[in-house]
Amino acid sequence: MKILYLLCLAMGSSAFTQTITFSGCPNLFDSPPNTYVFNKTGVDAFSKNIYVTTPIDGAQDCSGLGTCEFKIQWNNTLTRWEFLGDEGNGTFTTPYLIYYNSTGNNSLPIPPGNSVGTWVENTAMTNGQCGGNLTAVNSTMTGDVQNTTLGTSDLSKNKIQIFPNPVADFIRISGIDDGLSIQIYNIDGRLVKSEMFDSKIDVSQLIPGGYILKITTRNFQTHHFKFIKK
Repeated sequence: MKILYLLCLAMGSSAFTQTITFSGCPNLFDSPPNTYVFNKTGVDAFSKNIYVTTPIDGAQDCSGLGTCEFKIQWNNTLTRWEFLGDEGNGTFTTPYLIYYNSTGNNSLPIPPGNSVGTWVENTAMTNGQCGGNLTAVNSTMTGDVQNTTLGTSDLSKNKIQIFPNPVADFIRISGIDDGLSIQIYNIDGRLVKSEMFDSKIDVSQLIPGGYILKITTRNFQTHHFKFIKK
């Protein structure tokens, strides 16, 4: 029983790690393409998560930029998510803008994946070496990213529902049979609850207000739902 408990604990901790895995733009970043892991390092003043590849030590060789140290963060002035390359000293003081995405669901604290909105290649910096905008054909971008957009049509198409809403004690989830984990964020973008997937979620301890429920499936698709805690 103890071994089973430790196994479940290990699975739970890995499921809730807030990371983004990326591979793409091999002509500029490296050939064959490297896979880079972004770790969440904090939340900005606009409640958006910040992700950085680690370690930031110049050790990740990169033919096009010298060293491949990257950051994904929100640019509130231009209302868009940006994929940045370090200028070479690990500070991101004057980083290279490699991609930007302004058409995803910008109300969420996590950035769009390569299938949501459009990650536009900044050819002024890359000279077109990345092969155009990010797609599922020329890149992979998985983990703590948006894979679906919110909206009535999406919810209807996926046949996934959460109820009741508003909720006092328990949220129930229907229409999903391959759930892996759930995460709940408050309106400030702070993670307030993480656990393995269950079709019945106890939210009785949450303070009243607005929240976003993130459901991750076993094939790492994600679904996001807004709800109100009474």
